[in-house]
Amino acid sequence: MGKTALFPGSFDPFTLGHKVVVDQALELFDRIVIAVGVNSEKKGLLTAENRVRLIEDLYRNNSRIEVKTYTELTGRFCRELGISIILRGLRNSVDFEYERNIAQVNQTMFPEVKTVLLFTPAKYVAISSSVIRELIRFGGDPTPLMPRNIDIKNYL
Repeated sequence: MGKTALFPGSFDPFTLGHKVVVDQALELFDRIVIAVGVNSEKKGLLTAENRVRLIEDLYRNNSRIEVKTYTELTGRFCRELGISIILRGLRNSVDFEYERNIAQVNQTMFPEVKTVLLFTPAKYVAISSSVIRELIRFGGDPTPLMPRNIDIKNYL
């Protein structure tokens, strides 16, 4: 069995930026588990089921991608799955500081789990799930910020 990375996030919704990170990671890892975090306290744009369905639809023909949901600490979820790498994407220095802090806590609590950070290409830096949610709330068209062949209306 080759190297597997866990790519955790809320993915509400999964964006073109997320896809670019996964595409880069597929050059480095044999398998990627996209872990959709579920927080029952939060009301998001998409249900957890529809977030999973969107990602599964996107990667339907890629046997190297698996999508799972989880409700616990990411490091503990890695441990349960036998995965030792957390994959994260960075858009800017704010993301870096946040991810560095989380990685340091994970290193203390789950020393067998390492974090790998991949930089988002410059043309995707402005894309975020929160921007897409705002566009949708105000009647905008998020299509240019979404992976091709994904119509967000099918998941709302």
